[in-house]
Amino acid sequence: MATIKQAPNPEDNPRVKAVFDDIRATRKTDFVNNLWRTLAFDPALLESTWAEVKALMATPTHLDPLTKELVYIAVSIANSCSYCVHSHTAAARAKGMTEAQHAELLAIVSLAAKTNHLVTGLQVPLDPVFDAGASS
Repeated sequence: MATIKQAPNPEDNPRVKAVFDDIRATRKTDFVNNLWRTLAFDPALLESTWAEVKALMATPTHLDPLTKELVYIAVSIANSCSYCVHSHTAAARAKGMTEAQHAELLAIVSLAAKTNHLVTGLQVPLDPVFDAGASS
């Protein structure tokens, strides 16, 4: 159900080849997934998107790699992105996510959705203590 056709030989473009080579080197694999292969239709978009992903997901930051994947799964569920739910669940498993952690994550996502809908439906006023911009 793609909206554009993937190029048969995207690496014929040197900009695309450079990004794909960096993906392979960073991830230590020969596999370049369909997100990147599809984004190859626009080398500038491919480059900028990979740069962001690499900086946040493949570079040490304040969050550990498994936590990053769990957050990505939760946001992907909230955004109804089946592709990202699948790819980041696989990545989380590769980073050590257990079945118990996966089940707990899904319970938290479910609970957050429920309470978010309740607060939105009821239009619950914000407690001043939660407003970082409120004067104390």
